[in-house]
Amino acid sequence: MNDALQDWIAEARWFGGKGRDWSLTGTRRVGELPDAPEGLRVAIELAEVTYSSPPSDDAAGDDAGSAGDTDLYQLPLAYYSEPQERLEHAQVGEWDDEDFGHVHVYDALHDKQAMALWLRAFAAPPTSTARGVLDFHSLPGHDLDLEAHSTLFSGEQSNSSVAFGEDALMKVFRKVTPGVNPDIAIHQVLTEAGSTHVAALYGWLDLVDEETNTTIQLAMLQQFLRTASDGWDLALASVRNLFAEADLHADEVGGDFAGEAARLGTALAEVHADLAQHFPVEHRDAAAVGDLAAAMEGRLDAALDVVPDLAPFATGLRETFGRLRELDGIEVQQVHGDLHLGQTLRTARGWKIVDFEGEPAKPLAERLRPDSVWRDVAGMIRSFDYAPRVVALTGGGLEPGAEADQRDYRAAEWSARNRAAFLDAYTAERGEELGAAASRLLDAYLADKVVYEAVYEARNRPGWISIPLAALGEAK
Repeated sequence: MNDALQDWIAEARWFGGKGRDWSLTGTRRVGELPDAPEGLRVAIELAEVTYSSPPSDDAAGDDAGSAGDTDLYQLPLAYYSEPQERLEHAQVGEWDDEDFGHVHVYDALHDKQAMALWLRAFAAPPTSTARGVLDFHSLPGHDLDLEAHSTLFSGEQSNSSVAFGEDALMKVFRKVTPGVNPDIAIHQVLTEAGSTHVAALYGWLDLVDEETNTTIQLAMLQQFLRTASDGWDLALASVRNLFAEADLHADEVGGDFAGEAARLGTALAEVHADLAQHFPVEHRDAAAVGDLAAAMEGRLDAALDVVPDLAPFATGLRETFGRLRELDGIEVQQVHGDLHLGQTLRTARGWKIVDFEGEPAKPLAERLRPDSVWRDVAGMIRSFDYAPRVVALTGGGLEPGAEADQRDYRAAEWSARNRAAFLDAYTAERGEELGAAASRLLDAYLADKVVYEAVYEARNRPGWISIPLAALGEAK
């Protein structure tokens, strides 16, 4: 069994240990879905993965990991007494199970019969709260469509999402950690507060783990925004429209994005206000701000080993980080933590912000830590810079032989226009101008984000390393 599971995990899109030496050091069955039809058992296993080597390029900074680290992955599995030809593409293996006998095992998220059990459990949560029992929670106000068929999304990496018709979307957390998942906690608060800028939360799934005596949050069920458009895709379309119009400026083309950028700025400010109302807001003193500056400087030091091209900008970056030490303190609160255009959806009723988990690579405790709202603002501003440069790099919307300087000028024009529209709307909704202290914070978060981008691109998309480097060149 373990060999089959290890082979399957190794090939899964959501497995984050690719490129490292690892082994499957344990599996535990932590719950079974009720009311399965004859010949089918559906259970959730927790698989412990232990690494015998650090990441292949271990200069990533604080979160790089090391040999001996372990991760816990959730495996929802469907156990059939007979082979299922319709599920061959999702087969995990075949073995003798201590509880279920001889079984043919499949990834349950591909199986409509198995997924129907999840949907029914959310609609009528079992009443048992015993340890080791799957604990389904349901918020009032929405009746689930129990006849809806499930469809597994194929494009995700760190988690898995299943749509139930046009009614609901279930996100299954693959790598799990004991404790509160911020995506669930924030969606619950914003849903109950009546926020119009998130997909409404319908329910979630907990486990009180017998072995660790901790709560692990396994999945969440929310409103399915079927007709929504991805914010990143909309931005790219706007850029292509601009590039196709050689004689027009960004504010003259039909696909001008500035109005949407402004509406997005307003939406983010409203979400931040709701979060500040329902989660603690803390004041961090000058010493804590100094620690923030030191952390940014440390990430720069690590990045210089990975991206030598950052060296000409290091002095300026250090000065930007160092100016934080002149602040008396800052306010911190619950924020998104990993905000960019790809975490937004445009619906007929306005912008929605999604995926409040924070940066998936960071430990859960760090993702739950309050931060400045300017981190989210900086993430979105950097996304406005990325969109036109990605189109320029990939050639979208450009005629053959287009001059590089014209391309770069138009990319910068689009970026500047939408950054300004977003930031102006954000500060207007907050009822304050961008003062000196906020500007200093924003500059530092922007610089820190660019350093992160440079490392990411150097490792994953070397052809895009020019994007963060260009931002540093313009700021120099």
